[in-house]
This record gives sequence, C-alpha cells and structure tokens, in this order.
Amino acid sequence: QVQLVESGGGLVQPGGSLRLSCVVSGSIFSFNIMGWYRQAPGKQRELVARISPSGSTNYADSVKGRFTISRDNAKRTVYLQMDSLKPEDTAVYYCNRLRAGSEEPFYTWGQGTLVTVSS
Repeated sequence: QVQLVESGGGLVQPGGSLRLSCVVSGSIFSFNIMGWYRQAPGKQRELVARISPSGSTNYADSVKGRFTISRDNAKRTVYLQMDSLKPEDTAVYYCNRLRAGSEEPFYTWGQGTLVTVSS
C-alpha cells in the first residue's frame, strides 16, 4: 500500500521561504512522474509543479520562477523549495504521482502540509 507523507509547512511572512518534503513508500518511486498540488480555502486542488523520472520539470505560471521541485530517488522523496512566498500561496500542499499524460493523481491523497503566508 502506497503512503504519501508530506511535511515542512508552516507560517511564513510574505517574501519568505519554505521547503516541503514528501516521502513515498510502497511504490517504484524512481519511475514515476511526481507532482506537488495545492488546495487553497474555497478553491479546487491544482497542480503547481511536476518532475519526471529523469528530472525534467514543469510549473504552473503562478509559481514559475519562485518554486523549485526536485527529487531524491534513493530517499524516495520529492521536494518543493518555495521562495518569494505570497499570501496567495496559502494552501494545503500535497504530493502525488501523476497518471501518464494527465494531471490527475494516481494514489490516495496523504494528509498534506499547511502553508500559511501572512504578516
């Protein structure tokens, strides 16, 4: 059974940084396209970044140039470095494997990690 465990969220001031981590157990991690999603209050969950098994990355326009996704296959972990944070980045952040050719998640969601950007 696959488990996704996100961590690293917290309260940060606008302009600050956070690094999120997601440990994936129970799957062949190194062959999977992984992504970070977020869900803000009252909004639908959205994909903000993805990374291929080879390390190619893509970002939503709203985070491009501020967020960096990376992975460590040996540690079965995907990271999201978030810089220049804005109040509109406030959300619960989740990681998941992406279905091939889609933005749809593959696994049951983990608990997520809350990021709050506020002064």
